[in-house]
This record gives sequence, structure tokens and C-alpha cells, in this order.
Amino acid sequence: MSRYRGPRFKKIRRLGTLPGLTNKCPKAEKYLKNKLRSGKKSEYRIRLEEKQKLRFHYGLTERQLLKYVRIAGKAKGSTGQVLLQLLEMRLDNILFRLGMALTIPAARQLVNHRHVLVNGRIVNIPSYRCKPLDIITAKNEQQSRTLIQNYLNSSPHADIPNHLTLDLLQYKGLVNKIINSKWVGLKINELLVVEYYSRQT
Repeated sequence: MSRYRGPRFKKIRRLGTLPGLTNKCPKAEKYLKNKLRSGKKSEYRIRLEEKQKLRFHYGLTERQLLKYVRIAGKAKGSTGQVLLQLLEMRLDNILFRLGMALTIPAARQLVNHRHVLVNGRIVNIPSYRCKPLDIITAKNEQQSRTLIQNYLNSSPHADIPNHLTLDLLQYKGLVNKIINSKWVGLKINELLVVEYYSRQT
């Protein structure tokens, strides 16, 4: 299944707020009507919707998300917690959390168009896994800095999680450490996502 490119409001009306997908919100009355209309949900549907939240927020294909679940399952610790850490440490998500892009699709476009450096080298792979002490900067060109400055001007810098540090003047972000689960930017029950995939196999 390919990455979703359809109407974004359609997804957040059904699944709730997905800040990585869009920074806009549907009208409250339409959102509430949709919630009331949905009725009682089956256990399968609840697990499916939690999985879809994760997929659409981080902008993943079904195959990509399944791959992350399998990697998390082989790692030490809680599979759900490791899964969230893997997704949060993606380069496109780090740019989004720093405010250097307003959404994860916008961050992905910055990376694909080679506007971003990691430790002084251009990285054009949005799924690149960042590590503690990685330094993320805008390429030292006017176009790159202007694009990122426009995003920074529109971003709420108070919301930057404590595993990241932003230097506004130098268009630079630092990964301090692996993210703690309480700083994940999405209200999600990751155990239900793990359960969803465990019941598919």
C-alpha cells in the first residue's frame, strides 16, 4: 500500500488530531458529529484505528510500518516503546519536532530536495535514523535557509521536546538523547498497534 496523499481532513475527522499530517484542525461541530455517528467500536476497529493513527501521523506506507514493528519486536525492551522511539528518531520527524518544518510531509520534502545536513553532510533519506549528538542544519544556501526560516517563524518553539535542542540563529538542531515516551508528539496506545500486527500473523 502506498503512502497516503488524499484529503487530510478526512483522516483527522476519523482518527483525531494528527499533527504530523496537518497543522490544521477540522471544524469542531463536524468533528463531534463524526464521533457521535461512529457508534460502538469493535476491538479490531480500535486496534486498526490506533495503527492508522501511527501510520498517517508519521507518513508511512503499510510496508514501512510493518518493518518498524518487526525491528522493534527484536529489540530489547517494550516493543511498543521501541517502535515509537524508532519512528521519533527518523530525520523527517526530527525536523518536524524542531519546527524546521510544519508537518512531516513538508520535512520529507526538505530532505528529498537536499536542503538538510546531518553532521555536515547532505542526507536525502527521510527515514534516516538520527542518533544522540547528531547535528541537523540547513544547507548553507539562501534558498534552503529561507525555506527553513519561514517554517521556524510559524512554529511554536515552546513545544520542542527535551531530547532536542534548537539554535534559531544558526538554523541548527541537536539530538541530545533518545526520546522518552512521554515526549512523543501523538496521543497513541502503542500496545494496540503491536497487538494489531501480532494478530495478523
